[in-house]
Amino acid sequence: MIKRDYYEVLEVSKTSSSEEIKKSYRKLALQHHPDRNKGNKESEEKFKEAAEAYEVLSDPEKRQIYDRYGHEGLQQSGFQGFRNFEDVFSSFGDIFEEFFGFGSSRSRRNVVRRGADLRLDLTIEFMESVFGKETEIEVSRHEVCEDCRGQGTKGGAAPSVCSGCGGRGQVTRSQGFFSISTTCPKCQGSGTEIKDPCEKCRGVGRILTSKKLTLKIPGGVETGSRLRLQGEGEPGDPGAPSGDLYVFINVRRHETFRREGDDVVIGVPITYSLAALGGEIDIPTLEGTEKLDVPKGTQSGQNLRMQGKGVPRLRSRGRGDLIAIVYVETPKDLSKEHEDVLRKLAEIEGSKVTPRKRGFFSRKK
Repeated sequence: MIKRDYYEVLEVSKTSSSEEIKKSYRKLALQHHPDRNKGNKESEEKFKEAAEAYEVLSDPEKRQIYDRYGHEGLQQSGFQGFRNFEDVFSSFGDIFEEFFGFGSSRSRRNVVRRGADLRLDLTIEFMESVFGKETEIEVSRHEVCEDCRGQGTKGGAAPSVCSGCGGRGQVTRSQGFFSISTTCPKCQGSGTEIKDPCEKCRGVGRILTSKKLTLKIPGGVETGSRLRLQGEGEPGDPGAPSGDLYVFINVRRHETFRREGDDVVIGVPITYSLAALGGEIDIPTLEGTEKLDVPKGTQSGQNLRMQGKGVPRLRSRGRGDLIAIVYVETPKDLSKEHEDVLRKLAEIEGSKVTPRKRGFFSRKK
């Protein structure tokens, strides 16, 4: 199924502010709310479509990925959209209360939530990005408390049923055609209350810990590359999977090499005589010093390519090329012998190129 453009869905432009996007979504959410359009499949789909568009465009990071890479970029980042209404109400319950003064008639207490994703920024050296490496990283995240096994109660006993909502997690009332459910103020929607909290986690059920992980960086990564460690994010609700850890790569600049896609570019100074006569010179490559063949009559600024000497392709086989940009280096300190040779060369060149020069200036006039 081909997804529509999110800006088109919310009837906004790419330059719209977050407040304009929010205002447009509020209008569409009210128009297509399932409690107002019972049995209308078209409105149900538009309600979910608008919610998915708002989920992306209201989040600066997701919006940036979408603007650069579209729907495919979001999928690669782990965004899956909403499967059903429960997903929408679970994510947007608070904003519905802000929009309309209530949540949804659908209970959210039994919806288990996947753990949140985490982000880690990692800076590596240029050569490490080329050939890859295995490194150890340290990430801070919450873990289930061992003392109470995530219950938040002393000894891991079952929490008590909330006396405010009777375990439902919400307080329901009717208003017009809506069945209005607001989050229980006593239990904050959990349906339970902890009367005797765990001493270690103080009733939270989780504690902040630091964990060391081994990260394998493949050859070919570059600044902006993102590596995903599945299940290494925050823990989810009981029965729900943990989130993922995303490691964003930043590559330090190299003093000699510059990367362009999978190619590596290097500047190589050569003498006038080598440019004119041709020959071989030693140049640095990613693997060490190698011979570069300079053809006869090479011009300053010309690109000489060494195939397969660039960066390994991250998502396919093979490697890019090494591109040597040669430039003729003019000597500053000349010996008398060197100067005599150049004067003689100038006389030879002058007798051949002077008429052509006159022609050039005549054309310019």
